[in-house]
Amino acid sequence: MSDQRADDADLIDEYEMEYVDDDMDEDFRERELVGSDSDADEYGYVDKKADTSSAQARGGRDIQGIPWERLSITREKYRQTRLEQYKNYENIAHSGEGSQKECNITKKVGNYYEFRHNSRSVKSTILHFQLRNLVWATSKHDVYLMSHFSVIHWSSLTCNQSEVLNVSGHVAPTEKHPGSLLEGFTQTQVSTLAVKDNLLVAGGFQGELICKNLNRRGVSFCTRSTYDDNAITNAVEVYSTPSGAIHFTASNNDCGVRDFDMEKFQLTKHFQYPWPVNHTSLSPDGNLLVIVGDNPDGIVVDSRDGKTVAPLCGHLDFSFASAWHPDGMTFATGNQDKTCRVWDVRNLSKSVAVLKGNLGAIRSIRYTLDGRFMATAEPADFVHVYDAKNGYEVEQEIDFFGEISGISFSPDTESLFIGIWDRTYGSLLEYGGRRNYSYLDSIYSHVSCA
Repeated sequence: MSDQRADDADLIDEYEMEYVDDDMDEDFRERELVGSDSDADEYGYVDKKADTSSAQARGGRDIQGIPWERLSITREKYRQTRLEQYKNYENIAHSGEGSQKECNITKKVGNYYEFRHNSRSVKSTILHFQLRNLVWATSKHDVYLMSHFSVIHWSSLTCNQSEVLNVSGHVAPTEKHPGSLLEGFTQTQVSTLAVKDNLLVAGGFQGELICKNLNRRGVSFCTRSTYDDNAITNAVEVYSTPSGAIHFTASNNDCGVRDFDMEKFQLTKHFQYPWPVNHTSLSPDGNLLVIVGDNPDGIVVDSRDGKTVAPLCGHLDFSFASAWHPDGMTFATGNQDKTCRVWDVRNLSKSVAVLKGNLGAIRSIRYTLDGRFMATAEPADFVHVYDAKNGYEVEQEIDFFGEISGISFSPDTESLFIGIWDRTYGSLLEYGGRRNYSYLDSIYSHVSCA
């Protein structure tokens, strides 16, 4: 992945919604923008009247609170402008154009998840423009996300947020384990995050790995996966072994994949590849690893020794996302060529589906635990939810404005959370699985962050 950190903010700033607001009347802009970067905004002190509930959305309010009626441009016109002007980041020129001829034609008529709430008091942020795995749901009400130098827990049930981990200063482990760096780290720049099974793992730009048990105070374990100059931690995946032990896999820009046992707090495996590894996913049975990175072709490897089982040929640029379907037979990869490819382990000579994005790269992929749906996130504006059970032929397209920091289904598949990074309209979007009984939706709509 690119190591051009100095350019990240400029690249994302180019597409911020605040530039759409230039034609707003002055007094509205002052109410909307003054103090948006203050400490008071960070942890729940923002006026929650700026939030949008499902009832308000049904009444015609924009889900992000964007006052289109006060702007000199309509939502439809601005959407068209974004589609025409958004610059997809490519490492291989024209990869997005070359991939289009293979894409499946999908029916955009799905309606699987409906809008529940937009929380603008929750400030989801991004540090590196290519890494978008910074939102994780551990239940249908509990979400963990990065907000500047803090990992925040948000409860959609109580509408409260709390700081779980702050890395702006000095962070050191409060527990003693072999191999842990007792001196810890200072001002860690978190590039990626994973939260599962009460374990939180934050990966940093210098190869830092900070592990915290959510049931205990303090930090459990600190280590540096690599001292290489090109050390960025691109992705982390937490998983349970068949015996129930908690592990995590770290993918790094030094071309390494490392597996850590969190019962023993030890590095158990270390594999090296010819190119920087941007994302890794372990099959449900624990036997295979999908590895993608700074190479158009990904690979499937044996998780025991890291040896290649089969190449994955078809993408035209670098990949930053992968995920296994719970059935263990299929998996998906996301690429800067604007596509998500679905593969079947029984025949890896060719992908079984090629799904197209609208604006740019597919930077995050998630399956529901029941395997019915797959969600893919572009860098901005669009999340696609596909009916995986019926061959990915039908999709629901969730449409908004802003850079996407991450997406996450809740374990029970009931909720879908989307982090949006934007100075003015940054927030956490919550969608809920559609129910068969409308009266339940009516009850839920009254549970809002007033």
